[in-house]
Amino acid sequence: MLGDVVGEPGRRLVEGHVPRLREETGADLVIVNGENAAHGHGITEGIAREWFERLGVDVITTGNHAFDVKGIEATFRLEPRLLRPANHPPDTAGNGWIKLHTRSGEEVLVMNLMGRVHMPACDCPFRCADTLLQKERADVVIVDMHAEATSEAQAMGHHLDGRVAAVLGTHTHVPTLDAKVLPGGTAYVTDIGMTGPYGGVIGMKKEASLARFLKVQRAKYEVADGDLQLHAILVETQGRRAARIERLVRTL
Repeated sequence: MLGDVVGEPGRRLVEGHVPRLREETGADLVIVNGENAAHGHGITEGIAREWFERLGVDVITTGNHAFDVKGIEATFRLEPRLLRPANHPPDTAGNGWIKLHTRSGEEVLVMNLMGRVHMPACDCPFRCADTLLQKERADVVIVDMHAEATSEAQAMGHHLDGRVAAVLGTHTHVPTLDAKVLPGGTAYVTDIGMTGPYGGVIGMKKEASLARFLKVQRAKYEVADGDLQLHAILVETQGRRAARIERLVRTL
């Protein structure tokens, strides 16, 4: 799974590395968080289609920026592989989970959740995960936990330990050094880290971020371009549990 793809630089990393990474690792399933893929905010139908049809991405997850691009609701309704958080209100366009089969024949449930701490209003992700696991069965379950608070992400890891194969954090754009397999057999990381330009501030040009902190003005954010890094997590499973978790970093 790739962490948040940010803007055109992030898309270049996806195009330049994902097909090769799949071949090198022998990955059965490729998941990408794409909520910042369009100019740093949201995703477009064209980006999603290119990733699915040309680059071999199996599932795209999102988060609080899922619906930032005008008209994208229609794509969420028509494309089941493009997920929005499952704990959005029930009448929200699209789906928050999908079941699909890997090349090796395993049935995988991919679940997209969003935290509530310092995030837009949404339903409880913990109860949402419990409800989905009671209703849906699969050989392997992978969770994208899109959370601002590291404590909320870690709590979700422990809450689901032994019940899912992986809880992989996204959203903060900062990779954390806690990738591990929890005692119950769940692979966990607080944040995968972004796929994009590390030369700015969480993917945006540093000047705008500095202006927002130092001046009484909200400077316009623009995607940075420099120090391009792809951050991903590779999880190997045995049965329903994780056997190994590994960080992958690639550059352009």
